[in-house]
Amino acid sequence: MEFKIAEVAERIRTLREILEISLEEMAQVTGMSTEEYQRYESGECDFSFTFLFNCANRFGVDLTDLVSGEEPHLSGYSLVRRGQGLVIKRREGFQYQNMAYLFKHKMAEPFIVTAPYSKEMENAPIALSCHAGQEMDLILSGTLRFYHDGHEEVLNEGDCVYYNSIRPHGMVAAGGKDCVFLAVVMKKD
Repeated sequence: MEFKIAEVAERIRTLREILEISLEEMAQVTGMSTEEYQRYESGECDFSFTFLFNCANRFGVDLTDLVSGEEPHLSGYSLVRRGQGLVIKRREGFQYQNMAYLFKHKMAEPFIVTAPYSKEMENAPIALSCHAGQEMDLILSGTLRFYHDGHEEVLNEGDCVYYNSIRPHGMVAAGGKDCVFLAVVMKKD
């Protein structure tokens, strides 16, 4: 599925208006100024995963609703084969595959994430984000430089980190190759 910024922006604007949520409130929810939020909502800027996640949570809809415009419909179980997750390319080349996009009323969003290796980014300051809930990241291959609220760790294949995602966190691939990890983002009630 191709991610179309203008279509996603229109869904966000429409939901905000239907739910009668002010621009100021959405700016606060997404951690930006009202003017910056308006640029995202008008489709002028590409979205980060955190922006989309925060919008979906505030609107009370599934992340899949915002990204694809289709409501998840499975409730017993959902099977997504390798390489068939709903692809979201966000944040400096990071690729997210939503592995439960067909399941409705999820308590968590599981993703296979590919963090691209960049020699320039490996030792640069890590871009940070925050979103409500908790997160678990399990390294499947490669090495990840992980930062959380003043602490930095290097994670290798098989390592797992669980954290409060309301605090500033971020990650970059390290060690000369891409890093692939399972990220499970748990929503806050």
